[in-house]
Amino acid sequence: MAALSAKGSALAKYQAFFVGDTKPGRLLHYELVMMVAGVRGALGYALRKKLYPGLFGKAGGGMNFGRDLSLRCPMFMSLGDRVMIDDNCALDARGTGGTGAFEIGNDTLIARDCILVAKQGYLKIGRNCSIGSQTTLSAVSGIEIGDHAIIAGQCYFGGGRYKTALGAGPMVEQGLVTKGPVVLGNDVWVGAGVRVLDGVRVGDGAILGAGAVVTSDVAENTIVGGCPARPIGQRS
Repeated sequence: MAALSAKGSALAKYQAFFVGDTKPGRLLHYELVMMVAGVRGALGYALRKKLYPGLFGKAGGGMNFGRDLSLRCPMFMSLGDRVMIDDNCALDARGTGGTGAFEIGNDTLIARDCILVAKQGYLKIGRNCSIGSQTTLSAVSGIEIGDHAIIAGQCYFGGGRYKTALGAGPMVEQGLVTKGPVVLGNDVWVGAGVRVLDGVRVGDGAILGAGAVVTSDVAENTIVGGCPARPIGQRS
C-alpha cells in the first residue's frame, strides 16, 4: 500500500502508478520490457513470451501475450498456466492495494481490446474462461467469475455510481457507492453487449441473452434477457 500512496518526485509517482514499487530495479525491468513489447512478428512474440512473466507477482507456464498491452502494477497480479492476453488489452491492479487480489486462472483467454481494472476491491477470473473482445471488467467492490465462463464481446461488468448530494461539491469528487461485488458462477454464458451491474449474483449454468441489462440476481440454469433483464427460459 505504501507504494500506491507514494509521494515526492514525479519519478516516484510514476513508479507507484505503473510499477507498484519504488525500487529502481523494478522500474528498470518494467521499462525494458515495455520498450520491446510492441515488436512485431515472431521476434516480438518470442520476446513477450520470455520477458512479460517476470513483471507479474505470480506467473504460470505456457503463457502468451499480444502487442501493446497496458499494465499498471502487474506485480500485484497472479496469472495461471497457459493464460492468453491478446493485443491492446489494459490490466490495472492499482486498486487492490497490493493485496494480490487480481487473479486470472489457468487456460483463460482475454481477447483483444479488453479492459480489466480493479478500482478497489478484487478481480478474480476462474479457469478455462473466454473474455470477449472490448469487454470491460470494472471492479469497484469486487468481480468474481467462476470456471468455464463464456463472455462475448463488448460486455460491461461492475461499476458503481457517484454520490449525488446537492451542496456536497462536484459529483466527481464525492466518491462512489456500490451495492456489492459482481459474482458469476461456473459455466455461465454471457451474450454480446450484456451489462451486469454491481451487486448482481449469477448462478451456475445461467445464460444472459445478448444486450441484456442485468440489475438483479439470476438463478442457476436460468435464461434471462431484456432491459432490465427478466427470466425468459430455463435450461433443460
